[in-house]
Amino acid sequence: MNEQLAIIKRGTVELIPEAELIKKLQAKRPLRIKFGADPSAPDIHLGHTVVLNKLRQLQELGHEVIFLIGDFTAMIGDPTGKSETRKPLTREQIAQNAKTYQEQAFKILDKKKTKIVYNSHWLSQLKAADIVALAAKHTVARMLERDDFAKRYKSETAISIHEFLYPLFQGYDSVELKADVEVGGTDQKFNMLVGRELQREWGQEPQAIITLPLLEGTDGVQKMSKSLNNYIGVTEPPAEIFGKTMSISDLLMLKYYELLTDISLDEVKLMHPKEAKMRLASILVERFYNQETARQAKDEFESIFKEGKTPDQIDKLKLRETKINIIDLLLSAQFASSRSEAKRLIQQGGVSVDEEAISDEKCNLEISVERLLRVGKRKFLRIIGG
Repeated sequence: MNEQLAIIKRGTVELIPEAELIKKLQAKRPLRIKFGADPSAPDIHLGHTVVLNKLRQLQELGHEVIFLIGDFTAMIGDPTGKSETRKPLTREQIAQNAKTYQEQAFKILDKKKTKIVYNSHWLSQLKAADIVALAAKHTVARMLERDDFAKRYKSETAISIHEFLYPLFQGYDSVELKADVEVGGTDQKFNMLVGRELQREWGQEPQAIITLPLLEGTDGVQKMSKSLNNYIGVTEPPAEIFGKTMSISDLLMLKYYELLTDISLDEVKLMHPKEAKMRLASILVERFYNQETARQAKDEFESIFKEGKTPDQIDKLKLRETKINIIDLLLSAQFASSRSEAKRLIQQGGVSVDEEAISDEKCNLEISVERLLRVGKRKFLRIIGG
């Protein structure tokens, strides 16, 4: 029991309530562990894998993971952390995202020990009377206790009625699944607590809750997010995963080890920070690809940084123009997400063409012949125009 609890507690923020979880574990039967994910985007990054790693640990302890694809709730859009109503996805977008999300999640989860379910199977069957009865289980005052709803209400930003239904539907999923435990990020705490309340209403034993922290991105400050360009995607090229991992701070590296691996933190602390980071980068590339690819990514990283070489394999971008402004080129190459970011990269001396630094943001480049664009130490692209 103590060993199980130590594994479960590693990296967690809260066990709600811990005494109930211990009681469930003492029943000595496989627990039904619920994890819900709305397929709102086709790709996942390391931030999403924090929960997946915990689920894998629970699988190895002998418990059953129920991977709930929120294909119905994705049509509403989770309002958690949002300052405005989300644009709903189409059924086609949801179906495609669900497919790729599963493929990526199974790079971590044990497929044989995972049950896939879709909440449209029961939520789409609810009649108007059922939804009214479900809505009667919660109050507007309780909904407005949510920080994001409270902020929007105070700032007079619109809150659609269907957004209030979201936590109720997520909670009702726990009733349908008879979940023993639900695992999620700290941002999902409110929704998971609604699940406990609804299970009581339906005469079930309430689920215990395991909350996990939100992972900071490579900047070490903001939550990992594609929109902030501080993410490490699980489908990115091996060299990108390796290089981005090597760019994180030593302090953040320890948190990555805690949340994304099973390696003893005492062991990590005895290692030189660079050695520890190289090992972490290799672990992540091997997880999403294989051991040989991880070795190649490591060798390539060392050749670029130690010997100043360029990678053997560099993607090529074909453009119609024969001359292009350096800022427009950075945007076309997707090496900058905005003109201001492109200017900042140039001002910081991080941009070069054919190994010559570019310092003038008004620079126009002749690209009728192939040029080598480099941003930072690990982003390369061959450019050819015309």
